Amino acid sequence: MAGSTLGTIWKITTWGESHGKGIGVVVDGCPAGLALEEADIQNYLNRRKPGQSKFTTKRQESDQVEILSGVFEGKTTGTPISMIVWNTDQRSRDYGNLAEVYRPGHADYTYDAKYGVRDYRGGGRSSGRETIARVAAGAIAAAFLKKLGITVTAYTRSVGPYEAVPEHFCIEERDKNRLYMPDKETAAQAEAYLEKMMAETDSVGGVVECTIDGVPAGIGDPVFEKYDAALAKAVMSIGAVKGFEIGDGFAASRALGSQNNDSFIRGTKNAVEKATNHSGGILGGISDGSRVIFRAAFKPTPSIAKSQKTVTRQGEETEIEIKGRHDPIIVPRAVVVVEAMAAITTADLLLANMASRMDHIVSFYGCESRTLSEDIEC
Repeated sequence: MAGSTLGTIWKITTWGESHGKGIGVVVDGCPAGLALEEADIQNYLNRRKPGQSKFTTKRQESDQVEILSGVFEGKTTGTPISMIVWNTDQRSRDYGNLAEVYRPGHADYTYDAKYGVRDYRGGGRSSGRETIARVAAGAIAAAFLKKLGITVTAYTRSVGPYEAVPEHFCIEERDKNRLYMPDKETAAQAEAYLEKMMAETDSVGGVVECTIDGVPAGIGDPVFEKYDAALAKAVMSIGAVKGFEIGDGFAASRALGSQNNDSFIRGTKNAVEKATNHSGGILGGISDGSRVIFRAAFKPTPSIAKSQKTVTRQGEETEIEIKGRHDPIIVPRAVVVVEAMAAITTADLLLANMASRMDHIVSFYGCESRTLSEDIEC
């Protein structure tokens, strides 16, 4: 299957199915010498694993990661890092009635149209369980970014019609409620709403917001490899994401130029700064040194117990009620997935940026040991 690899220098390739033997990822391009233990990765995986609350699937998986290669004596070796998480609580029997029926909102029909065959057990390759591999890879990218003073933080911005109030924002509150929302009051309202929808055998969508702090100005390339375009591709590749916006996003279309432009000011030590951040930290596809901020819209979980109209593979009309164990909302467990994709993208662009200027290359390799032209001044 094409399309399972992302990145140019920092590159990841994910593999595995929801009800296969396991889910895995190969990370290539990570520099040697980065301190890394399985516990570092496990901390991230624990944030997305199932069974954490009544708002997540009841599938009981420990999601324990194993590093198979690329790490020696607690540090990366510069070679491909391969990781696996074994599946231990599959119930493929729950999906037996789906072999000949297309589930509304799922990739069943499109997979059949493309390949002529599909793994209907829990969605196979298109299952949300594939994101385990992304999170494992993202944990390594986050560790790399931390060494450079860059942090990636995501949280639930909204659940259905309930949106976190900026005045109530408290990032410490994020990890204290089951929705990963940094607003205690709104989180309680959203939980009550979710319980009501669950009682009606329905599901709910929401928005994840993500910030990236510490990114220096100059990251990203013009035209096709813009930083925001790369983030959009990475985040939109998450199965349930249906919308992406950066900075003011769609609200910018309703603003005037005088309102949307960010004025430049002289900051500390005469550094160039912005008075506002409507751009979301990126101008012309290149980071401007301010906070990068974007949002991802997640659709409601398509697997619901309500009766829905559909057709069989033979085109016969029928109705279906989805059985099995499913999240009534994807958003809380997707928070760390968004973080992971942002970290992977940023790490890749940072490495690519090292070769963007001649003075950077000369500075890195030094003058005494260089093999460059003699006319380079040091």
